[in-house]
Amino acid sequence: MATILATVPLEAAFAQMAPPPGSPPVRMIQPSKIILVGDSTAAVIGGWGPSFCAYHVTSFAACLNLARGGRSSGNYRWEGSWAVALGEMKAPGYRNTWVLIQFGHNDQPGKPGRSTDLVTGYPANLRRYVEEARSVGAKPILVTPLTRRTFKNGHLVNDLAPWAEATRRVAAELHVPLLDLNADSAAAVEAMGTPASERFAQLPRGSQPTGQAAPATASTEVQVEPLAVPKLSYDDTHLGTEGANYFARMVTQELATAVPEMRGLLVP
Repeated sequence: MATILATVPLEAAFAQMAPPPGSPPVRMIQPSKIILVGDSTAAVIGGWGPSFCAYHVTSFAACLNLARGGRSSGNYRWEGSWAVALGEMKAPGYRNTWVLIQFGHNDQPGKPGRSTDLVTGYPANLRRYVEEARSVGAKPILVTPLTRRTFKNGHLVNDLAPWAEATRRVAAELHVPLLDLNADSAAAVEAMGTPASERFAQLPRGSQPTGQAAPATASTEVQVEPLAVPKLSYDDTHLGTEGANYFARMVTQELATAVPEMRGLLVP
């Protein structure tokens, strides 16, 4: 037996959506978008990005985490991840689209398929990211790399300082807002020392890692494979929940200072 569906005239449907007569005028709010681009220290597993998007961005902005483990300023582009980010920057309907760009960890030497030259390749990559983001109407923000929590003789070994300095120079050269996460995170970790900073790891020291890293592949071509399969382990680089929450709050505070127009979109 056929079912008869009741239909509502289109005009009546729109009338139901309208505010009642006598109500104050409704001002439509155009949302903004925040895109995270970078490596595992900002990514969904192991980074500060999930806590930032979940707890520090209001519902008036979309927050999209496109950071990926094992990526440098070079292979993030080579594998096509930057093309995905650019596509999101081009999406219409947003008042502002900001893109936070943080690399450095995998740009360091000794990482085949990832490493870039500190003097030439790394800053050139950052410049290109900034210029291309601006060309599609997005607003780039450079972020210096999160510190590792490695200590020697009671003092923090900040081996990412040269990459942080290169990022600062590009930001100054191109007049880009800068979040100096490296300086602030290094100062905080140095002050708390080894035992206290260990709580930021994914697992307690001595724990057996979960999951398996992707095997290395020998190839002369650009590597487009999961260079870092998500896993949990104890190390001095990646973040567990407490570390993600701690440094997401730090990023939020830096962002509110560096880009005042974003304050209304952030939850301190």
